[in-house]
Amino acid sequence: MSRASDAIATLLDAAHDSDLVGPTAVSDALAQLGASEGDAAEIAELVHRSQRELSRLRRREHELSALFSSARELAELRDSDAVLARLVQRAHTMMGVDLAYLSEFDPDTRELRVRETSGSVSASFQTLRVPPGRGLASVVVESRMPQWVSDYSEYAKERHDSGIDDAVSSEGLVSLLGVPMVTSDDVLGVLFVANREARSFSPDQVALLTAVADHASIILQTTQTLRDLQESEDESRTTLASLTAHLVERDRANTVHRELVQAVLAGGGFGPVAETLASALGRAVAIIDAQEQIIAAAGLPLAPSMLTLPEPVREAIAESRRSGYCVAVPEGGVRAVAALSAGSRHFGALLLGDGDFELGAVDLRTIERAAQVGALLELQQEAASGADLRIRSELVADLLDDVPERRTDVERRARRLGVDLQVLDSLILLSVPGDQHTGALRELSRQLDDRSLVGEYRGFVVAAYNAERSAVDVERLRTHVASAIQHPVSVVVPRPASGALPEAFQTAMRTARLITALELTDVTAQVDDFLPYSAILDTDVRALSAFLRDTIGAVRRYDEERGADLLGTLRAFVRNNASPTRTARALNFHTNTILQRLDRLDHVLGASWRDDERMFRIGIAVRLDELRDRLQAR
Repeated sequence: MSRASDAIATLLDAAHDSDLVGPTAVSDALAQLGASEGDAAEIAELVHRSQRELSRLRRREHELSALFSSARELAELRDSDAVLARLVQRAHTMMGVDLAYLSEFDPDTRELRVRETSGSVSASFQTLRVPPGRGLASVVVESRMPQWVSDYSEYAKERHDSGIDDAVSSEGLVSLLGVPMVTSDDVLGVLFVANREARSFSPDQVALLTAVADHASIILQTTQTLRDLQESEDESRTTLASLTAHLVERDRANTVHRELVQAVLAGGGFGPVAETLASALGRAVAIIDAQEQIIAAAGLPLAPSMLTLPEPVREAIAESRRSGYCVAVPEGGVRAVAALSAGSRHFGALLLGDGDFELGAVDLRTIERAAQVGALLELQQEAASGADLRIRSELVADLLDDVPERRTDVERRARRLGVDLQVLDSLILLSVPGDQHTGALRELSRQLDDRSLVGEYRGFVVAAYNAERSAVDVERLRTHVASAIQHPVSVVVPRPASGALPEAFQTAMRTARLITALELTDVTAQVDDFLPYSAILDTDVRALSAFLRDTIGAVRRYDEERGADLLGTLRAFVRNNASPTRTARALNFHTNTILQRLDRLDHVLGASWRDDERMFRIGIAVRLDELRDRLQAR
């Protein structure tokens, strides 16, 4: 090949790729072709211009290829975070900068938070937050236009922030270019590129970064849309599940309501109520009375906490009584309770155990409805029981009254109740407050069999029964009645009175009144113990108190003031027929000691206290006072 051909080939290679042929080779080739100095300079400029254009076109081809790749990734979007990271990396590479990063805009706080970076070396920069109105980023957000600065240190002072300055300084950044990521209505963030030296940015670079920012905007918008769709789907799923559960609860409630109505109409008592709830709610159910005794149960076995109530369950029942609602119990074998109440009256409670599902709001209302049904059943039974108690009380009154005309029809009425009056040989009398008579009558009826008679007569609760057929533990019976009515109860027991029940009642009534006058409560007393006193003493509490105070009150005061037991000596003296010797023997003292104490009694009671009349009165007072102390101690 000739030298001219080589020169032409060199020029063509130079136009195709500046890396293959440098400027000196172009000048040499033109000289070989014999070009003048002016023509050579003009042709060299044309070659360099072709090189620059070709370089620009190749760079543009590379940028478009990167943008097309981003578009494909958008179309195949699966992981938005990964795609955003890739876009920031591409911006870093395509722009030929030291650092690229994306800041996401928070419309609530109006802060910009760095989300993705490429080329960053500072941890503080990767978590940078830009406050509203600060930094170059805020200007981009406010103007919605690209913004750049060749030297950030010389940027407007009012836009500087110490946190931003520290982060920029830690990265060594000097020049920055930021373009907005926008939708039709909102700013989503800012895409930045930066260099660690002063540098200007060309319109082509701004346009290229804007195109990448548009892709990032699509990703953020798509991410938000997908997030909203996911939240909407989750909310719809939750709503559907809640609606389905509500419908299931409502169906259970309708079933329970229908079966409860049938149970009430059939008169089956509390058993069907427990069975219905246990079957519908899939758990053990127990119904207890006011004394915490189980009266019906279903869904066995029962948890131990249903048999013996722990304190949290008692507190929940008390809360249910106050509020009228079913109350959940946080732990233990009992999960929910509902009190059986009517106004201020309390009949017991419904107890529900563990089940396969949590009790919902409709289930709790269903339990409350069942508790109301239970209260109605109790009132229904009370009404029937009350009518029977009234009949029996009338029969008791006619049996114990000493007017013959009232007793003419007693035998026939007693036979209708299944009671044989001829075998009733024992009587007990209970002293309770007037407003508690009904409760005491009901509990007393539960404790005795149907062949006994229980009723109200002259302000007392009375029971007539056959002692041989019904062995009655009077003290246990008194405790049960007192627990049922939540009030102290005194019981008087006369001696067996076959055929003489009216007389037995009279002696028991006098004894009961004497006990009341002595201000004794919650005791069991035998008529025989009080017989001499009830026959002769006034049963008015003030009169009896005055009698005891006037006779032996001075001795009690003496003992209280000095810590002595002069009253004990007086009691022993009375019991031993006023004999000092026998008194000393009974108390294990020397006779002289007893004589000294009797002298002290002369000083306290007066010298005439041993006279017959005064000694009689003192003896009664001492014995009655001692009997009262003994009953109180018992």
